[in-house]
Amino acid sequence: MNSKRWLPLLGAVLLSASLVVAASHDSQLKAGAANLQSAGVLAFGPDGVLFVGDSAGGATYALDTADAKAGSGEVNVEGINVKVAAMLGSAPDQIMINDVAVNPISKSAYLSVSRGRGPDATPVILRVDTAGKISELDLGDIKHSKAMLPNAPAADAKDRRGNSLRSEAITDIHFVDGQVFVAGLSNEEFASNLRSIPFPFEAVGAGSSVEIFHGAHGRWETNSPVRTFVPYSSKSESHLLAAYTCTPLVKFPISQLKPGTKVVGTTIAELGNHNRPLDMVVYTKAGQDYILMNNSSRGVMRMSTERIDTYDPITAKTDVTGLPYETLDQFKGVQQLAQLDDSHAVLLVQTDAGAMNLEPIALP
Repeated sequence: MNSKRWLPLLGAVLLSASLVVAASHDSQLKAGAANLQSAGVLAFGPDGVLFVGDSAGGATYALDTADAKAGSGEVNVEGINVKVAAMLGSAPDQIMINDVAVNPISKSAYLSVSRGRGPDATPVILRVDTAGKISELDLGDIKHSKAMLPNAPAADAKDRRGNSLRSEAITDIHFVDGQVFVAGLSNEEFASNLRSIPFPFEAVGAGSSVEIFHGAHGRWETNSPVRTFVPYSSKSESHLLAAYTCTPLVKFPISQLKPGTKVVGTTIAELGNHNRPLDMVVYTKAGQDYILMNNSSRGVMRMSTERIDTYDPITAKTDVTGLPYETLDQFKGVQQLAQLDDSHAVLLVQTDAGAMNLEPIALP
């Protein structure tokens, strides 16, 4: 077929397909109250749909943000915690910004916020546009759907230190090729879990129990949750790259993550103990793919994926080893990291004075 005739036909087919997908989402999201019990991790899907992890409620929500108009620019707000507290009629020390995600269409940043402390805190979702205007999503009347987790930890379940297991029912979310991947804990014997939920939401399976070798601890583990993960396609196949506390980096083949299975991950790096990974993004710069990870106590790390398929699995007690990293000292106090586009990200940064800023950066 002549390419000049074929390209318009292809465009028409793709447009038709996208309209069908959008219509499918639209018909599945129903207007009404989204009764979130908590608002934790965030991720964007198609057509401005925002996925929210509600660990307290044991559910993942899909919210229609009605924010699907193409935008440009970068969010840059100083003292975002003070401004959010004032907007919500609270004090800065009585609000918590739990996560940040950027709408890839409008470029607005979305914040999941707890107003108050403890189990009685009120969940709030805020939009911050590129002009710095902050507005609240009306969760009392919003098009939405909900996927209940069939095997979340009991509401009163505790770990051996007395910490709530239910609060870690959902530790991270990503939307990949029509699937919502959800990491967290289950109530199963092997508690660490990765779920793949078709969207629009269908019946939610038990997910995959995942096992890893933790080099710093020198043992196999099944009860520590994934803290943050990203999808990544290497030369061999598509994976989820997952980071755990203390800080093993593990590959899970997406093809193996099926409901009811037990999947053993491949530990490709130990990045240092006494640390909790917070966020990861994958990006390309000058033809090379990189992982950028921010951490609770080890700063912001950058790792090249150039030889990611060549590292032997870690199966013995070890210190820092495997996929190498560099610490980027120019980034201090980073609490949240969210990708803005192919070459930029947005950081939530805590200053030495305690204020929090939303800052755009060029990916390094």
